[in-house]
Parts: sequence; C-alpha cells; structure tokens
Amino acid sequence: MEKVKTHEADISVEDRLRALYSLQLADSEIDKIKTLRGELPLEVQDLEDEIAGLETRLGNLREEVVSLEKAVSKKNIEISEAESLIKKYEEQQKNVRNNREFDSLSKEIEFQNLEIELFNKKIKEFAIQIEEKKLVIADSEATLADRQSDLENKKAELDEIISDTQKEEEGLYKKSEKIQAVIEERLLSAYKRIRSNARNGLAVVSVQRDACGGCFNQIPPQRQLDIKSRKKIIVCEYCGRILVDDEIISESHL
Repeated sequence: MEKVKTHEADISVEDRLRALYSLQLADSEIDKIKTLRGELPLEVQDLEDEIAGLETRLGNLREEVVSLEKAVSKKNIEISEAESLIKKYEEQQKNVRNNREFDSLSKEIEFQNLEIELFNKKIKEFAIQIEEKKLVIADSEATLADRQSDLENKKAELDEIISDTQKEEEGLYKKSEKIQAVIEERLLSAYKRIRSNARNGLAVVSVQRDACGGCFNQIPPQRQLDIKSRKKIIVCEYCGRILVDDEIISESHL
C-alpha cells in the first residue's frame, strides 16, 4: 500500500507540469486536424439524414400513387358493374307487367347513372391527386439526386483529408494516451475539465508578457516566481488554466 501512495509523490511537480504541457501539445495538434476537417463531418451527416428523409418521403409518395391508381381501377370496375346493371334493368323493362314495375326499374337505372357520375367524379379527383403527387415525386427525385451528388463530393473531400492525416492523428492519439497514463487521475480530470470549458481547447498555457497566455490577464510578479519555481501546480485566478513557465515550453517537444 505504501508503494502505491508514494508512486505519485515520486513524480515531481515539474515532471507533472512537463507531462501536462506535452499532453496539451498533442491534444492541440489533434484539434488542428479536426479543424482542418472543419464542418465536413457534420455536413456529411446532415446530407445523409436529409437523403434518408427524402427516400422515406419518396417511398410514401409512391405508395400513395399506387393506392390512388388502385382506387381508380376499383372505380372503373364499379362503373362497369353499374353499366351492366343498367343494361339488365333496361332489358327487364321490356318485360314488365305494369307501370309500377317499370317505374321501379327506371329509378334503379337513374340511381346507377348517378353512381356512374359519382364514380367518374372520384376518378377525376384521383387523377388530379396522382398528377400532383407525381410532380412532387419528380421534384423530390431531382433534389435527391442533387443531395446524393453533394454527399459523394463531401465524402470524397473528407476521405481525402482523413487519408492525409490518419497516420498522424493515430500517432497523436497514442502519444496523448501514453502521457495520460503517467498523470494522476485527479490532475488529468482537472485538465480535461479546463480544456472542455476553454474555447480554444487550451488547458495549459505559459506566461506571456507578464500575462496569462489563455485569458491575457496580468499575473503578479510573485505568482510568476512561483510558476518558475515549479514547486506546485498554479492556475490562473481569472480563467482557471494551468500555468507553466517559458522554459518548460522551450524544452517540450512532440
């Protein structure tokens, strides 16, 4: 148990500061690579989402057209059935025994003619809807083709950048992980927290012209001496970034 306790103490504050700054350098290089990609990953994702939405919409529209075409076919069948009934009733009228039977058949014929008018009206409505949906389908297909072309171009651009930087990025991630392994968990958590809150991703900065290299607020002379002594971890009282002296920076290499 004693060895575990003294292991972290064996790592001097100066070594911890060097490790933290080396980690910052590695992570900043990774940030640069991500910046080089810019908004491309998000643009690719947005295009993929839009294409998926368009494909779903096109699928629904095509199903609606099929459904309307089936409805038209059904109405045409119903018209044929009504016309058959009219012929049947007209034949029956030739053999009626009285005016009451003739009038009854006449009403049936009239009803079927009204049904045919209604069916034809519905067919026209369905035909208009089909044409409208086909226009929307054509527009959506054109938009889909454009988006697919944009996606191919964006993916090619992103793949080229990834291909150019992948080896370097993998090396930097390995270096970052290796450095993190020698930094105590509490200090590493603080570094990650500061880094996530910093707009530029800088958690470890140097004193530049008597000011914090992160927020540029002035640092008192005595505090600068404490930073140079490397006896304890000192953070900027304004922005919370970890401060190191110029000598550590000049000695640090990726």
